[in-house]
Amino acid sequence: MQALLSISRFIDAINDRIGRLMMWFVLAATLISAVNAIVRKVFGTSSNAWLEVQWYLFAAVFLLGGGYAFLRNAHVRIDFLSSKFSARQRNWVDILGIVIFLAPLCLLMMYEGWPVFARAWASGEMSSNAGGLIRWPVYLLIPLGFAILLLQGCSEIVKRAAFLSGRGPDVLAHKEPEEADFLVREMSEADTASHKKA
Repeated sequence: MQALLSISRFIDAINDRIGRLMMWFVLAATLISAVNAIVRKVFGTSSNAWLEVQWYLFAAVFLLGGGYAFLRNAHVRIDFLSSKFSARQRNWVDILGIVIFLAPLCLLMMYEGWPVFARAWASGEMSSNAGGLIRWPVYLLIPLGFAILLLQGCSEIVKRAAFLSGRGPDVLAHKEPEEADFLVREMSEADTASHKKA
């Protein structure tokens, strides 16, 4: 379990860094949008390239930020049902949800998204808008984003399994980012201590 928790911490760290980068992407998209609007109003001109940069940034935030949202337990839940479950039941429901729904969806999107990216890369596909951008970077976000989300799903399974086996805390009981970081460290220390006792 210690090795799996180490891998889980590594995946969490990657998604944490990606999530923090996506925050800057939101700021960049907002600034580009504001400048584009001002230029359009003041000078009566606009650029399709700048509009498409906004779309690319927006797509990156949502596709690459999915793993970060999962790490921070910020995704949508059916709270009126999960609040009636015990901690163990909630963790089992999460594991089953990841295995039955999340993993197959991620694998399907990676499988279907990669050829779209590969064709655009090979052909040098460009936007049909005048002055538009090359398309492959935004197509790459699809398989990449779902691969990142799948990795985070694997990390979450490890954390749920650690709780269910008595080797870690219930990460679903804590929602604050600082607490989540603390809990991952606590799980690793608890697992190390249990191995020393054995």
